[in-house]
Amino acid sequence: MSLSPARTGASMAVASMLCVQLGLAASVGLIDDIGSTGAAWLRLFWAGILLLVIVRPRLRDYSREALWAGTALGVATGGVTVLFMAAVARLPLGTASALEFLGPLTIAVVRSRGAGRAWALLAAVGVVLLTQPWTGDADPVGVAFALGAAVCWAAYILLTQRVGDAVSGLGGLAISMPVAALVATVVAGPGVFGEMTPELLVVGLGLAILLPVVPFALELLALRRLTTGAFGTLMALEPAFALIIGFLALSQVPNGLAVGGIALVVAAGIGAERSGARTGTEVPAVVERLPA
Repeated sequence: MSLSPARTGASMAVASMLCVQLGLAASVGLIDDIGSTGAAWLRLFWAGILLLVIVRPRLRDYSREALWAGTALGVATGGVTVLFMAAVARLPLGTASALEFLGPLTIAVVRSRGAGRAWALLAAVGVVLLTQPWTGDADPVGVAFALGAAVCWAAYILLTQRVGDAVSGLGGLAISMPVAALVATVVAGPGVFGEMTPELLVVGLGLAILLPVVPFALELLALRRLTTGAFGTLMALEPAFALIIGFLALSQVPNGLAVGGIALVVAAGIGAERSGARTGTEVPAVVERLPA
């Protein structure tokens, strides 16, 4: 029995979130070696090269609109990666992910209607329980970086769906990832290059596959099947995954309220999966063709 588009898209989104959180947990050691911006740059550098090699894009196969959208997506991708890595260097993984989720949550509330908006609000309550802002323990600079990542992530969701509808296969990522690598290069500066060693380059290659190549490809495919509202609500599962992986991999122990928050965002994610398929009128035909 074949899966519905909504369930297929939700499965892709969940797999993407797991890859993201595993990649972030694995990157913590890399931050100690080359800093947060250096770790972000190394992953995006390899991701840009991998997508160029795999897809081998030709500029003449893209419309001007597709090129502009892919470039804007690259800027948003570079921004969310660099800012979130800076936040993770100062905040627990679960807290940083929950604050970053405010970007998708805004998309979910604005774009959803009826039951979809109710699931988004339930997810918001869960995120508040996960972050517990009333404690005042969070590093303010880390919070600022996480909120900046939230803005970039909201733009990333809207642009990813637009690029995915305009370009078939992974052609859109072959434009956005090299642009994201350039953005990270400008931010990281030449100081990072002198710290590179063969061992760090190999580690960066492995991490680039786990994050961002595989999850960003899955998210692009998921947004061809889900509305942006449903996708934004599903992203509430990411702080929950971050809390669990932070506990298992980084010994970051959650309290009872955080566990309750996980339960709420999981419930919201299930609700979004059941009601978030894109209708035929919402799925534009792909106008640019590239070999996958």
